[in-house]
Amino acid sequence: MILASIAIGGALGWRALAQDAPRPDAGAPTLPRSEPAKPDPVPPAPPQAAVPTPEVEDAPVAPAIGNVTSRSSEPLKRPRYGAAILQAVDKVTAQTLRFEAKVGQPVRFKGLVITVNACETTAADEEAVDSVAHLNVLSQPEGLTSAPARDAFKGWMFAQSPGAHPFAHPVYDLWLIACKAEAPSQDAPKA
Repeated sequence: MILASIAIGGALGWRALAQDAPRPDAGAPTLPRSEPAKPDPVPPAPPQAAVPTPEVEDAPVAPAIGNVTSRSSEPLKRPRYGAAILQAVDKVTAQTLRFEAKVGQPVRFKGLVITVNACETTAADEEAVDSVAHLNVLSQPEGLTSAPARDAFKGWMFAQSPGAHPFAHPVYDLWLIACKAEAPSQDAPKA
């Protein structure tokens, strides 16, 4: 019942608003409308003398965008390193650890098993300076080595732009800090 009266009252109220009701400015005199101002015409530009064009037949032509060539035919190789410096955070306990992981050797941080496959820095001919590492990260609870490990991350990680290919895990964060040359072994002869 109440809804019907609101609906009817709303409709009647709308009709009352739609009708011509007396306006407060109804008794005000009307002013004549003026024509909109027309812009002044712009005078045409004076004719200019012909400028001689230089000869371009002998000038070198820039390569097309798809055919960019450099002085050397081959780009420089990226230097490879024997270890990566990584930083890991346990989000539950707020424990942070910065550690070195050698290429090819798995390292455990709590429930993560991290293997660095490659660590390299940008070459001298590249514009941006960055360290890049290829990682395999497995998620395996600490005490349960018999439990199968699950892939948590596999791919390239960038030190200068960690958001480009981030490690996403509900408990841990992991990112690359830099690449580092492997320390010489103690068995190496001293020079």
